[in-house]
Amino acid sequence: MTLKGLHHISITVKDFDATVELYTKGFGFTPSVSWGSAGERRAVMLAMGDGTFLEVFSGAEAEQQPAGLFAHIALASDDCDADFQRAVDAGASIQMEPKSLDLPSDPPIPVRIAFVKGLDGESIEFFQYL
Repeated sequence: MTLKGLHHISITVKDFDATVELYTKGFGFTPSVSWGSAGERRAVMLAMGDGTFLEVFSGAEAEQQPAGLFAHIALASDDCDADFQRAVDAGASIQMEPKSLDLPSDPPIPVRIAFVKGLDGESIEFFQYL
């Protein structure tokens, strides 16, 4: 197995600043990596204190989202490609093939990611630091 556990949970929110304030002041999470600026889609990875993160994206639609809705879960991986293929072979459907990219932070952080959907449509990301 090359999976190492949960890396992050992602949410898309209507009020980015208020959500970040809630999780930093109310839960003690600390900003780790952020990208985007006012007028464009913004994101921040908030460290939860145990090596996992809450990833917050701006840009949720104005209508109410269902309670407890998360965009996806991300599993930390040492080999994104192998873990992706193992999941597909076991019946997960392909959402996004593995690809390498730089998180557009300062400095950029190179990662390899892939997404599959579980049997009930849940989105699962494999996340590997390069």
